[in-house]
Amino acid sequence: MTKHHPRPVSRVLPAGAHGLPLVALVGRPNVGKSTLFNRLSRKRLAIVHDEPGVTRDRHYADTTAFGRDYTLIDTGGFDPDDKDPMKKGIARHVKAAISEADVVVFVSDATVPLTSADRVAVGLLRKADKPVVFAANKADSPKSDADAFELYRLGVETVLPVSALHGRGLGELEAAILAALPAKTAPSSDPDEALPKIAIVGKPNAGKSSLMNRILGEDRMLVDDRPGTTRDAIDALVERGGKRYVFVDTAGLRRKGKVTKMSDAIETASIGSSVKAMERSGVVILVSDAAEGVAEQDAKILGLANDRGRAMIIVLNKIDLMSKGDVAKAEEAARDKISFAPFAPVVKVSAKTGRGMPDLFETIDRVATAFHQRVGTGELNRFFEQVLETRPPPTQGGKAPRLYYITQAETAPPTFVVITSAPDSVHFSYQRFVSNQLRKHFGFEGVPIRVVYREKRRGKRRVSPDQTT
Repeated sequence: MTKHHPRPVSRVLPAGAHGLPLVALVGRPNVGKSTLFNRLSRKRLAIVHDEPGVTRDRHYADTTAFGRDYTLIDTGGFDPDDKDPMKKGIARHVKAAISEADVVVFVSDATVPLTSADRVAVGLLRKADKPVVFAANKADSPKSDADAFELYRLGVETVLPVSALHGRGLGELEAAILAALPAKTAPSSDPDEALPKIAIVGKPNAGKSSLMNRILGEDRMLVDDRPGTTRDAIDALVERGGKRYVFVDTAGLRRKGKVTKMSDAIETASIGSSVKAMERSGVVILVSDAAEGVAEQDAKILGLANDRGRAMIIVLNKIDLMSKGDVAKAEEAARDKISFAPFAPVVKVSAKTGRGMPDLFETIDRVATAFHQRVGTGELNRFFEQVLETRPPPTQGGKAPRLYYITQAETAPPTFVVITSAPDSVHFSYQRFVSNQLRKHFGFEGVPIRVVYREKRRGKRRVSPDQTT
């Protein structure tokens, strides 16, 4: 007998406060944005090369300064006068980054005169009405500071001379970024805050808008007609089968008639919006065209969700256009692409016909429950005793560490603490074994779990690096 699902009832909610703010680095080609990105992120993530235009896609990294966390975005060089189609795509990326960012860092080259691209970019930033920090890079010594101050000719109030290569002025730059970041918001008292929040992420041509239409009912997108809602995404409260959910759109909810086909550059430039949606959500649904497969950018977005401890679901859309065998191959390919999260369930749907939607909502229910699942200490330690009897920890340095007990410290995501005689002696392979046994015994479908190993001793406790699996 087919289970009946009532038509979804939905209404628009104001967007909640997001978690980590976004900081975008923008500027024309070859001003040293990637070097600065590596400095601020404290990682060598961006490709650095003297040839202009090496950075063609945006790079992202979570970083911290003076105790405040934020997400840093590196953009390709902005040159509005270049007629190269690739460079035009980069300009779209830059504009998308600006629209999503909470703070923009404009980077110029202190060693050369201002260019028309610099002037256009500064004008664009003024129209964006965003906090902007102006940094003149390659000011390797105090002697070059006078050249850096040429930006004042464009009406800029404050210019910070920096050297990304040598680290000069980085402290002042980070302080300026933090001063421009939005204030941390207090937790909301809205009763809807307790409901499952689900972020829908993925490229527009994967059928994300169609899936939102199907979820909201009647092939329509809820809309706020005021301009500017594309940046500040609207949440939608949906009631289905007596259960309520909050769906978080990643690019603002728009009428179906206003959703136009976008270029590949714009489709792959949605990660800033995705990060914000993930920060406000417990469950992340990645929508992918089953025929095209999970793209590299999709995997990056899901990797960010995994790093943040969010529950995850992979949705393969448009299966109505494929044979059963091709759908099976698409699922296998998707799992290969997201091998870092084998616990994430894959749901096959057709947003156009509604096929697979009951399975999607059932999966959301299971995953959202697992995200907040708490295991009692007694039950947890009975399980742990069996694990130790089956496979005790291996010897490290001539001595096997003793594992005393385990307790669950947090939910959302589930975080466990194992008290041991020597945290550093618990081999990573055994840590993974314990995590896998926790998942096998207690479920945690779609949820990354974390296991922390803490030393049992008097005084200050040492904690080994978190294990997220």
